[in-house]
Amino acid sequence: MGPYATEELLACVIARLVGDARHAAIGAASPIPATGCFLLKTRKPELRVSLHQKRRANPFSEGSRELFDLAGQGRIDVFFLGGAQIDGEAAINLVRAEGRRFPGSFGSAFMYPLVPGTILFREEHSRRTLVPRVEFVSARGEPAALLTGKALFSWQKEKRRFRLESFHPGSSPEEIRSATGFDYDLSSSLHETPAPGPRELECLRTVVAPQIAADYPDFARRVWGIH
Repeated sequence: MGPYATEELLACVIARLVGDARHAAIGAASPIPATGCFLLKTRKPELRVSLHQKRRANPFSEGSRELFDLAGQGRIDVFFLGGAQIDGEAAINLVRAEGRRFPGSFGSAFMYPLVPGTILFREEHSRRTLVPRVEFVSARGEPAALLTGKALFSWQKEKRRFRLESFHPGSSPEEIRSATGFDYDLSSSLHETPAPGPRELECLRTVVAPQIAADYPDFARRVWGIH
């Protein structure tokens, strides 16, 4: 299938992380998590994928209230959260950083501790985004993982500390250490993140891409050239 895009690699990692979940809910402006969930859905049709604030795939007739109700009832297994900053204690900052204001925390403080499979996701991996301590705590919880454009970390609940599980192709453990503002442990099975296989790429480009284009047209145009 030839070379692959970073977005395709990250989608494949997300599909593996979501795994056996029954219901994955995805916030607005999250095309890569959505791509990963729809990729998994091609192999697992019973997976429910809810794209919040997207007209075609948003099943919430009562908007955010229904999303929060489902989370409170334990009916959402996976949710994705990011932030202008993420720190070594798994806190996220969605409010302000380096003198800049952002849209705000919305329901992150509610969703984070309630959804057991919360995945922290931030494509940029730098000391600017992965910091020792966030400037403002929007939410704190027990994440299932932290995925960035360079690496995958697991969360050690007993230590309240991240552990590096894999580094993406083109990166290295040394580069990850240099680009990360907080300290973390190394997995005993630390490895390079597996590249997408031919079947995954074919599925992404022929089945998933048209689905994603309906709700994330700019993303689909940039990654797959779909107009």
